[in-house]
Amino acid sequence: MKLKSAGYVPNTVQVVFDVDEEEKETVVSYHSEKLALAFGLINSRSKETIRITKNLRICGDCHLAFKLLSEIYRREIMVRDAIRFHLFRKGNCSCMDFW
Repeated sequence: MKLKSAGYVPNTVQVVFDVDEEEKETVVSYHSEKLALAFGLINSRSKETIRITKNLRICGDCHLAFKLLSEIYRREIMVRDAIRFHLFRKGNCSCMDFW
């Protein structure tokens, strides 16, 4: 709920399944990096950096969500995807939205 109140709207442009918009929103909500972040938020101390490694590229929806979540929870989130490192801090990403 905090994420939606911060202005998050799921980006379903990259979902290629032939399903309705509501189902596409569900699909992007279960991306592995979002689940990993939820686990990290639950199981780490409040000031610890959360580190996530991913063997694929991070999608635009997760990138936006992580920027907002880093600001909401005041946490640093480091994601290593197949191409680069992303350090989300205070609502910004170290890649400057170029990924």
